[in-house]
Amino acid sequence: MQIKEVFFKFIKHEELKRHHYHSLSELKLAIFEYIEGFYNSHPPHSANDYLSPNQKEALYFQNLSS
Repeated sequence: MQIKEVFFKFIKHEELKRHHYHSLSELKLAIFEYIEGFYNSHPPHSANDYLSPNQKEALYFQNLSS
């Protein structure tokens, strides 16, 4: 399974199916909070050398400045 498929599986089952949204703005905010508050800091993936997306991004920028 590719990383993008894993992401959409997580967001669909962990966030979107658990709540009812009253507006598009409410849905957008929930997706943003899910991505920034949970997804980017938690699930490490083998494609990212078992780092979370936030850790992988930090390493990328650290390597750019070296």
